[in-house]
Amino acid sequence: KRTSEFLKILTESGYNIFVSGGTSSGKTTLLNAISECIPSQERVIVIEDSLELKLAKIENIVRLECRNANSGGLGRITMSDLIRSSLRMRPNRIIVGEVRGPEVLDMLNAMNTGHSGSMSTGHGNSVKGMLRRLESMYMMAVPLDIMAIRSQIAEGIDIMIHLEKLENGQRKIVDISEIAGLYNGDFSI
Repeated sequence: KRTSEFLKILTESGYNIFVSGGTSSGKTTLLNAISECIPSQERVIVIEDSLELKLAKIENIVRLECRNANSGGLGRITMSDLIRSSLRMRPNRIIVGEVRGPEVLDMLNAMNTGHSGSMSTGHGNSVKGMLRRLESMYMMAVPLDIMAIRSQIAEGIDIMIHLEKLENGQRKIVDISEIAGLYNGDFSI
């Protein structure tokens, strides 16, 4: 009960939230649940590979879905394309279903350009492990200095939530961490 109230406050207050966990740990389910706390009058852009999120409460919602190239190799629309386009659509928040590669650069740019309350998910084994994966994915997009990348991540993401699927099949939040910036070259959590 306390955790759900805490997550409700974080969401309503506009913290940028990133949900991590392994396969079938409940990342999309949790993102659906906390998205219910987004004030209904806000304009929300949802970007996904395939539409999975069920955001029924939000009145002003735009859903964008990636598209593969046609048989002639034309018409491909990537996650990065959609995130960049969404910035011109006057969103209050941007929700990116899952980041798996170089689109993390565009997701962090969105989080760092005044779209408070943005959210995303990714596969990781822990909060620290997910942060390292985000660094790697960022490097796939732009080979920057690691400190510059860490700075972008620390500026963009406020809260990391990590989920695990237990042996009995239950899914559980095992970690909620605030990223409080960088300290001695690493994330201050």
